[in-house]
Amino acid sequence: MSNVGGNLMVSVNENWLPHLHPEVCSEMEGNYLDAYVVALEGWRRGLTLRWHVKDSEKFKEMKTWYVDQPGQLFSLHSKEKSHYFFRTRGDKVTNEAVEKGMDKQLTKQLLKEADIPVPEGRQFTRNDDDETIIQYAETIGYPVVIKPTDGSFGRGVMSDINSEEELKYSLQYLREQLEEDNIILEKYIPGNDYRLYVVDDEVVGAILRVPPNVVGDGINSIEALIEIKNSERQLNPRLTTCPIKINQELVDYIRKSGYTLQTIPDKGEVIYLSDKGNISIGGDPIDVLDDLSAEIKRVAVQALRAIPGLTHGAVDMIIDEEQEGKGYVIELNPTAQIGGILFPVKGKARDIPAAIIDYYFPETKDVQTEKEKIYFDFHDVLEPLISRQGVISTVTPAPIGKIHMKKYTVFGDVQNHGYHLGLRKQAFERGLHGFVMNVDDNAIEIVVAGTDPEMVDDFKNGITEDEERAQVIEIQESDYDGYVKVGFDSRANLKDIAEELELLRENIEETNEEIRKLEIQKRKLQKSFSWRLTYPIRLAGAVIKFFTRS
Repeated sequence: MSNVGGNLMVSVNENWLPHLHPEVCSEMEGNYLDAYVVALEGWRRGLTLRWHVKDSEKFKEMKTWYVDQPGQLFSLHSKEKSHYFFRTRGDKVTNEAVEKGMDKQLTKQLLKEADIPVPEGRQFTRNDDDETIIQYAETIGYPVVIKPTDGSFGRGVMSDINSEEELKYSLQYLREQLEEDNIILEKYIPGNDYRLYVVDDEVVGAILRVPPNVVGDGINSIEALIEIKNSERQLNPRLTTCPIKINQELVDYIRKSGYTLQTIPDKGEVIYLSDKGNISIGGDPIDVLDDLSAEIKRVAVQALRAIPGLTHGAVDMIIDEEQEGKGYVIELNPTAQIGGILFPVKGKARDIPAAIIDYYFPETKDVQTEKEKIYFDFHDVLEPLISRQGVISTVTPAPIGKIHMKKYTVFGDVQNHGYHLGLRKQAFERGLHGFVMNVDDNAIEIVVAGTDPEMVDDFKNGITEDEERAQVIEIQESDYDGYVKVGFDSRANLKDIAEELELLRENIEETNEEIRKLEIQKRKLQKSFSWRLTYPIRLAGAVIKFFTRS
């Protein structure tokens, strides 16, 4: 393993795309991040964006999975056409291509037929005994790799197996622990793990996937270094849900190198915690697009072409530096995650969402937008679908053109909620977006944004119009260079929220106590002599009311 990891600090990288700032992508996770960034790109270009529930419209015909919760199915519409998307995959990728891409053995067969370099290997079923598999391993020679035919996220992949004993153990693990019936055994290719993303005939992004690792500081143990690195990964929108997990597999791996979790590595010493580079299990994504040879990029493009109907997607490769950088295609992914390319821990981010929208809506390439300024609230948009109030949710159109922004700090008696609702109305009347936020008991901040600079300036006049619900003493005006959601919302500060929640909790407790007291009184009354005595009268009254209503 080459030392390609290094001390990779995960922080807001100046080379990340400004229009996909972590604030814009906050609360996005995993596949929801992938869907959101592609949808956001199309929406910012003026396309109509709609989110869909499972099995609605064209999605009844599209190959999808794990979409019971809304947020991964969307469509984009221009006046001339519509396209439907599942995560990063649009409807130009056929269902047949998806099915072939998911079958590792069939994919390998098609790649070999297209003269694409692939590791030597074959598929085995549960009907094949261990001895048959061991004999084949000896035929192609150790080291070897075994993996499930339909695995993902590195699940069940056992690499660099160097002996019959190791192979027997790995087979037992796959078949008994993971209950995998069909497995693939391949020749192990030494080298680094790469993911290239191809759109049509162009490689538009590429990352080196470095296996989970920590770098010694001469002070902390491996266990403590893992905790530190996981806290750093929280700052990365892609990596926040992909911590390095301490499990038996990790413990066994470092033990082979003579380490334990309590080992304190020397300063600068790189400790690898796995031989798998998957981002989902703690790997580090490093941008390498500009470093790859033209030949490697050609192989990636040809690999996608080998699957009819697979017009864009990811190509996973091992590049063997000992063979003058020869690349072997490991697998194809028609519905690939792109977060690692968007938020690398080192190198430049590549705008994969823009490349995808260019491919589906080439007529929008020249649309001028202030992409980094405006976005929409993902969770608010999905709420009607989650609550089952509808099957389609259409996002408010994005403002097209140069975005002008201003922040107004308003001092005085300006905390009235009704006043804030009035400010919202003032913004909507002027075609503006933004928010109002409490600063303290005597001040609020208002941010407004829009394409008409005169309306942005005129909003100041609306701040003082509601004299019945607010007494404005002073207004300070300044430029704003942040991010604004489409629409206009009221943001309470955390102190206010905490106080409101505490008051609500107290009210609930008081109400529950009153209910308890009334229940006791009711039971006492029902047991009383007078209650039993008047029962026939109450019954007769109920009968009379019934017939009267009838």
